[in-house]
Amino acid sequence: MRDVRRTIFDFLKTLVVAFVLAQFVMISVAQAFQVEQYSMEPNLLPHDRVLVNKFIYHFRTPRPGEIVILKPPIDPSRNYIKRVVAVSGQRVEIRAEHVYVNGRKLPESYLRVATTGSYGPVVVPAHQVFVLGDNRGNSEDSRAFGFVPDHNLVGEAILIYWPPQRIHVLH
Repeated sequence: MRDVRRTIFDFLKTLVVAFVLAQFVMISVAQAFQVEQYSMEPNLLPHDRVLVNKFIYHFRTPRPGEIVILKPPIDPSRNYIKRVVAVSGQRVEIRAEHVYVNGRKLPESYLRVATTGSYGPVVVPAHQVFVLGDNRGNSEDSRAFGFVPDHNLVGEAILIYWPPQRIHVLH
């Protein structure tokens, strides 16, 4: 009987330690998010589940092209997923169906439809980023809510892990 109690106690202790470690990882290192918007189609679809590296921006600044989870300045209680197009100090402009960063046309092979409308030119302020959805016709992004402060970035989306047929690393 004593061995059974000891085994149960050890099992419960292991469960508690595993739970605490899992919570630590979710809070500070990585977290799963579900895509709920159409703004990143065709690269991310509604109901895709992505793994987000929440730790990376403690060590470096965001880079253009990265897909990020962010809290939009207009409603920080929500999470959006967008692509970083320009970072601090870069000049961004949208004209003639293309995005230009520092005067150079941005190569956007991930888009299926051209970018419409015009925006800028504007220079991204220090410690902020300019983000756009990949589905530009159906995206609430920096064109609507402006620049995103670095501290509003939750992390970088690194992997689609669900559904199984869509598992792949995000670039």
